[in-house]
Amino acid sequence: MWWPSWLAACLAWAAGAGAESPAPLCASRGLCPAPPGANASQPGTGQCPRGATDLCAWALSSQSLLDPFPVDVIQENYVRNVRNCIFSVVYPTPFKSRIRLVAVSKEVLENILDLDISVKGTSDFLQFVSGGKVISGSVPLAHRYGGHQFGSWAGQLGDGRAHLIGIYTNRHGERWELQLKGSGKTPYSRSGDGRAVLRSSVREFLCSEAMHYLGIPTSRAASLIVSDDDVWRDQFYDGNIRKERGAIVLRLAKSWFRIGSLEILAHAGELDLQRLLGTLLKPSQFGESSVICSNSLITRRLLDFIIQEHFPSIAMDDSNRYLEFFSTVVSETADLIALWMSVGFAHGVCNTDNFSLLSITIDYGPFGFMDSYDPNFVPNTSDDERRYKIGNQANVGLFNLSKLLQALKPLLDPRQKQLASRILEGYGERYYSRFTELFKTKLGLLGENEDDNYLIAFLLKLMEDTKADFTMTFRQLSEITQDQLKELHIPEEFWALQDLGKHKLFSEWVSMYLLRLSRNKGDSDTKRRTRMTTVNPRYILRNWMAESAVKKAKLNDFSEVHLLQQILQRPFQRQQAAEKAGYSLRPPPWARDLKGKYSSSATCTLVSHQSSKWTCASPIVKRKESLQHLHTEIQRPKCSCLTSSDVHCEAFPGFLRNICQGKQAGRVVLRIPLAAESMRGQLGASAVVMPHWWTFPHDSQLSHPQD
Repeated sequence: MWWPSWLAACLAWAAGAGAESPAPLCASRGLCPAPPGANASQPGTGQCPRGATDLCAWALSSQSLLDPFPVDVIQENYVRNVRNCIFSVVYPTPFKSRIRLVAVSKEVLENILDLDISVKGTSDFLQFVSGGKVISGSVPLAHRYGGHQFGSWAGQLGDGRAHLIGIYTNRHGERWELQLKGSGKTPYSRSGDGRAVLRSSVREFLCSEAMHYLGIPTSRAASLIVSDDDVWRDQFYDGNIRKERGAIVLRLAKSWFRIGSLEILAHAGELDLQRLLGTLLKPSQFGESSVICSNSLITRRLLDFIIQEHFPSIAMDDSNRYLEFFSTVVSETADLIALWMSVGFAHGVCNTDNFSLLSITIDYGPFGFMDSYDPNFVPNTSDDERRYKIGNQANVGLFNLSKLLQALKPLLDPRQKQLASRILEGYGERYYSRFTELFKTKLGLLGENEDDNYLIAFLLKLMEDTKADFTMTFRQLSEITQDQLKELHIPEEFWALQDLGKHKLFSEWVSMYLLRLSRNKGDSDTKRRTRMTTVNPRYILRNWMAESAVKKAKLNDFSEVHLLQQILQRPFQRQQAAEKAGYSLRPPPWARDLKGKYSSSATCTLVSHQSSKWTCASPIVKRKESLQHLHTEIQRPKCSCLTSSDVHCEAFPGFLRNICQGKQAGRVVLRIPLAAESMRGQLGASAVVMPHWWTFPHDSQLSHPQD
């Protein structure tokens, strides 16, 4: 007999694993009332009235994830290679020692989960967010996915320390998936213990909320709890294992499906399951028969589900719906990474299993915000080759999207495959356009001007040379008056601009900037500063700030966690408490010594070449070695030093073409490969090195990181 997935899952659990799982919460007191117009006979709707003060009057639902998909038939919770399913039913493992609620997000509880903030003081809430008890309507799941990690296929990955505990549809009609991170082992834990530590959990809780208030699409964090359970970690991968405290974050996203969710299905094939489904499933809700025995059946069902639930503008009866889906993901991924760059955010681990299909920021691990501007900033201590440095994130985005396309190809006909390739080729142009738009806004520029791109790139070059602070340079440009800039009178409080002002070309840039501002129609200096302060944050979650909060939290002093949470909810507004804490001052000297902050080696990306002969204007090369020798030195035969006389101008897009045509004659555009070592010492004083996260190849394609 064919049982619905959710019922089969519950029966399997009851038969074997139930005795070890958390007890149900308020099991005898029912579910939330159904919303107006809903079918009251269907339990677990996952919607409650606003301001519920009792979790016994609140519920989740897992049914919409269990019904469409096959569930792992093995009921025991042990690490294994799982096949033929999307989810495994697995319950959280409660902590053995004392647990404590560290922080909650009032906005998430009240505006997303329809809970009154007073609920945080109840024992039921503490048990719920720690995985100690299961809420009504919940069937906890671990998601099976794969992924490319650091460029190589890693096989099965999955939720190794996370449990998707259900879906909540709030009073606004928004559908949110709730997930506990650090809640115990699952079949996908590999060699892990299923736990998260206080250090990383504090960082994720603070950063995901901070990103939301910065306007970056992101998962959200509802709560953070800490236990006295011991968890052993090698924080810096140096063999020094230390005891830390276990913690759990309750986090939310509209969906936790990621590129790796589709990749694992494309790689696995799983013909036996497809035959079973082809025989037993009724015609699907997506308007076409499920009696399909091709290798793409499960991928198709999952993708149709994702489109129907999360891409309402795409018609399910459209034969090109997968193309529309791919086009949307390509565009929104480019937009997301451009937004990351606009606030100096480096994700740290941009594997395909960490890239959301909804193009939101998920899986906060070894992330970091830049202090000094450095396109080679690497926050991840294990990223020895600097693959995921901040300046390579756009390239990695293209790589990840190419892997998504590979997973989709079994669903596309030959014509659609060609169109999909063209869509992917447009990624660079989309990113470039969004990046330009964001940085023009950060500089307060209105309208269009052909020199805008160069103005931005020139500033970034000055910032790189002087190691000016990324966040505060733009913020202080938002606060300083044009008269002060014109006189090159930089008050002491504008410390980042004082650093920038040490560059001998600073006055030249200021002149260009003031001239451009004078072309803003209908603008005034007051309007400009007001406008710029709404897009350039004064406060970000700097590494040293998070580290300070973590150190105190380890001693059960959570005051700085709470302070940072409060400050980062209003990152664009000057706040007395933040100023007193020094959050807008120059980072303390000890912050530079924080391990894993970044790698300072400079690299760039290839722009264009006209032939197999690589040329470099002789005035630029200060060392005696030939360019061929430099090729050997950097271990990649792709290097080109280009001046306006070296190339055909039409080979370049946008502002590079303008520079090429003589608007900035004599300045050099230098691009070298992703893994190249620094060539900055070979440049003349007037050279402008275009950061590799700023410009793109002439064919609008980014360079793929090496597989």
